[in-house]
Amino acid sequence: MIFPKKLEQKLKLREENEALRTLDSKNELVDFSSNDYLGFTKSELIFDKTHQFLIEKNFKLNGATGSRLLTGNHLLYSEVEVFLADFHNTESTLVFNSGYDANIGFFASVPQRGDVILYDEFIHASIRDGIQLSNAKAYKFQHNTIEELEKLLIRHSELVSESHSNIYVVTESVFSMDGDSPDLAAMIEIIKKNNAYLIVDEAHAMGVFGAGLVQKLNLENEVFARIITFGKALGCHGAAILGSKKLTRYLVNFARSFIYTTGLSPHSLATIKTSYEQLDDDSTDKLHQNIHHFKSEIERLELKNLFIESNSAIHCCVISGNTKTKNIANQLQQNGFNIKPILSPTVTEGKERLRFCLHSYNSTQEITQVLENLATFAI
Repeated sequence: MIFPKKLEQKLKLREENEALRTLDSKNELVDFSSNDYLGFTKSELIFDKTHQFLIEKNFKLNGATGSRLLTGNHLLYSEVEVFLADFHNTESTLVFNSGYDANIGFFASVPQRGDVILYDEFIHASIRDGIQLSNAKAYKFQHNTIEELEKLLIRHSELVSESHSNIYVVTESVFSMDGDSPDLAAMIEIIKKNNAYLIVDEAHAMGVFGAGLVQKLNLENEVFARIITFGKALGCHGAAILGSKKLTRYLVNFARSFIYTTGLSPHSLATIKTSYEQLDDDSTDKLHQNIHHFKSEIERLELKNLFIESNSAIHCCVISGNTKTKNIANQLQQNGFNIKPILSPTVTEGKERLRFCLHSYNSTQEITQVLENLATFAI
């Protein structure tokens, strides 16, 4: 079959730039790559408890049968959403099929024509895609730079006040490609002064910092919407938007990625609830011990200048250059460690990196060994 030449050229360019993405099969290397921060994906206890929960509830369905507004809104949805609202100390919760669906649905529907979106320049691709579908105007600010955000807020506050429009500020509590965090408390102070609305994506904070970084800092009542996902530390699938009952009602009526898709299966909802019930201090303590050990070792090995400062489960070693970054990743993989290179255009050219994802099930010996290998190849 003939393939379009323009598409062929784009693939060829990716190959030439050492940036062509491919799907890898599962391997037996030591995991420093997955988002399964707490090991919940592999938990037989969660698997067995989920099965038992479904049996006790007499849910013997393989799917939802349709969208939630038609036939797919089975009873587990309301049970899980009430549970999540209570857990996250929020008025209401709406479950989406994925973090991508949640971000697309929110940003394509909530900001209106005449509104302004101010977003961190390193915001996730799913948020960018949602913003592109919005009728609002969008402006980026320098990563985690409160001063620049404040200038933008002051400038646009004067403009939107005349038209009765709104300003939405978007950030992540833990950035997926850097592992760092904004000063949320300081951000909220300047946002309140300028009557704007804050949206925080908590995908990589949920579970790693208990109920998320916003809640850990007791700031949940200051945030218009939180987006949480279940496919990372919770080890399952799906996402939710946390906010007011009015926000939920609005999204049910206007978020197209919610309205026009088949709902999650009862099994998916049961797994979410069971995973939350396993989330406690014991499940996170080992992860944070490993984070502390990792940071201690990069200091001992004099690698600190290569790493972006982070207190999360994500630690990024900036190498620069797609070819060099891929070569070092390949060497680490050959030595038994699953480290993925993050290449441009996923990150800015010149900021290519190795991303180390830490888990509760990594041993301190594995952490020391992988960093000693890195020191051999990268310095």
